[in-house]
Amino acid sequence: IYCFPGTKNPVVASVYKSNLHRWHRSLVSVRIIEATKRKPPNNRIKSPTMDDTSEEFQALFKDMSAFVTECMSGHDPSHNPAHVHRVGALANKILEAERALHPTTQYNGAVVKLAALLHDIGDRKYLSKIDAAPGSQELDPTTMVQHALLARGASPDLASRVQTIVSHVSYTTECKDPALIRRMIDEDGFVELGVVQDADRLDAIGAVGIGRCFTFLGAVGKKYCVDGKWEMDNSIEHFGDKLVKLEGMMKTTTGREMARIRTERLNIFAGWWEEEMSLVSGST
Repeated sequence: IYCFPGTKNPVVASVYKSNLHRWHRSLVSVRIIEATKRKPPNNRIKSPTMDDTSEEFQALFKDMSAFVTECMSGHDPSHNPAHVHRVGALANKILEAERALHPTTQYNGAVVKLAALLHDIGDRKYLSKIDAAPGSQELDPTTMVQHALLARGASPDLASRVQTIVSHVSYTTECKDPALIRRMIDEDGFVELGVVQDADRLDAIGAVGIGRCFTFLGAVGKKYCVDGKWEMDNSIEHFGDKLVKLEGMMKTTTGREMARIRTERLNIFAGWWEEEMSLVSGST
C-alpha cells in the first residue's frame, strides 16, 4: 500500500492521493479551457493559405506544440506527446514522398503538419480524465482544435480544415462510414487526411506499434477486457482484431509500402509469441 510522506496511515494516503489526482485533472481542464479561449496575438497575420516554411507558421506551430504538451502530458506513453511527434515525422516523410510521386496534387503542408500534431486532441479514450474535472462542460472535443488554432491567430479557413481532418482521422470513425472518408479524400479535396491517417496508423504497427499495444493494455486496458480477462494475450488478440488490417486501409502509395514492412514485423512477433506460449499450453 502506497503511503505519502508525512503519514503512515494507508487510508489517509489513499484519500490524499485521490484528492491530488482530482486537483491535477481540474488544473489540466482549466488550462485547456484557457488555451482554447486565448486571444490571438495582434502581430499574427491571419493568412488563409499559410506557407509551412514561413516564420508565421513556425510561430503558430510552436504555440500549438505547447498546447499539445499541456493536453497530453498526463496520458500514458501509448498516446503521449512522443507519439504525436512520431506521427508528425511520419506525416512529413509521407508528404515529401507523395509530392514527388504526384506532382500535380496540391497538398497543403501547413494543414498536414498541424493535423498530425493535433490528431489526438479530443480522443474519446482519454476524455474521461477531463470530463471528471470541474469546468469540463465547457470543453467540446469536436471543436477544441479549431478554437485553439483561432486563439493563436490561425485563419478561420485553416482552423476549420485542420479540425475537419482531426475529426475524421480515427480508425473507429472510418469503420463507421468508410465511404465518407474515401469521398473526402478523392472528391472533396481533403487529400491531407490520407497522409495524416497513414502516419497515425503506421505508428500503431511495427516494433513501435507492438510496444504501444502492450503499454496501452497495461495502462488502461483492463476496462476494455471482456469477462475481466486482463492478460498479455489481449494485445496479441488486438493484432488480429485491428492492427494487421491497417495495411489494407492505407491511402497513400508511401504509406502502403511502409505498412507492408511494419505488418511483416507484427506477424513475425506474433509467430514468436505463439511459439513461446505453446510451451505453457502444452505442459501438464
